[in-house]
Amino acid sequence: MNNVNRTVLFIILLILVVGGFSGCSSERQPQRSAPETVHNIAVLAIHQTNMPDLLEVAGTVRAAQTSQLASQGMGNIVDIRVHEGDHVKRGQVLALIDDAQMRAAVDRANATDSAAQQDIAGAESNLVLAESTLKRYQNLYDRKSVSPQEFDEVKARYQAALARRDMTRAGQAQAKAALEQARTSLEYTRIRAPFDGVITEKKMDAGAFASPGMPLFTIEDPHRYRLEVAVNEGDLRYVRIGKDISVAVDALEDAQIKGKVVEIVPAADSTSRSFLVKVELPADSRLRSGLFGRAQFIRGERLSVVIPQTAVVERGQLQGVYVLDHDQVASLRYVTVGKSSGNQVEVLSGVQDGERLVTKPGDLELGGKRIEAN
Repeated sequence: MNNVNRTVLFIILLILVVGGFSGCSSERQPQRSAPETVHNIAVLAIHQTNMPDLLEVAGTVRAAQTSQLASQGMGNIVDIRVHEGDHVKRGQVLALIDDAQMRAAVDRANATDSAAQQDIAGAESNLVLAESTLKRYQNLYDRKSVSPQEFDEVKARYQAALARRDMTRAGQAQAKAALEQARTSLEYTRIRAPFDGVITEKKMDAGAFASPGMPLFTIEDPHRYRLEVAVNEGDLRYVRIGKDISVAVDALEDAQIKGKVVEIVPAADSTSRSFLVKVELPADSRLRSGLFGRAQFIRGERLSVVIPQTAVVERGQLQGVYVLDHDQVASLRYVTVGKSSGNQVEVLSGVQDGERLVTKPGDLELGGKRIEAN
């Protein structure tokens, strides 16, 4: 056999061998298994919808009526009758300041007033006598029985008695004013509640020295609260007095409550270029001063994708949804969620309009499984 025939034979044998191996390889390749099917799963086709475009501004809850109580006099605090958290009534005594000096001042003023009353009684008696004497001398003078000099002397004594009576009355008025002032100063030694409320802060204890203007307590009305927020000057056009808005207070179980804009402070803060806006909140026993809240002002509308909160699956710090392909096979796709409202949540990215997703996956692992909708 020549070399050419040998070469041809070798090539034929090589082709047969390679073909045989290829056939064996094809016969041994496993068939792809069909995905597992899960039945009775709720599925939803998502679509873009118009939703409010909200301006959300953070702020702090504060009592609508609050007051810092301070002493109007000087002295040692001898008794503190309330503590933080105590509910008090208007006029209730909260603290006592040493009143020894004030009581002494009242006693002195009482004595002065009594002396003034005695002076007035004497002056009025002298005036009555001078008046009756003047009348008698007037009759005598008319009959030419007394000289003009004698009549003038009697008349002068009457005028002096009248002036003394007026002077003693003025003295009595001064004495009564001093007495009233002493009693007022004595009342300043009793620190009273200006309205019904709750004590939120006690700044001094018994034995401390109180002076005018020094705060002792903070009291607030627990029935009326407001959310105070700072709105940027460029966004103030979205705020209107009397307008109802939504307010979110994280400390409340139902975070969304209704509020009403009741005041816009007309002067802007020179540092932040913002305006203070006060939003009145409905009565709620869970509200407290200092809570964090967010006011939501409507700027208009925008297109957005909103899905049920139950469709979101938590994977550590990530969030995702099960999206179905054209074969109804689910795959977990991570998404970016935005604001939630009730049982709905906005999806900012990760899904597209018209896609279908599982609305209640719960704890089921549905990735790679065919979904049969119920």
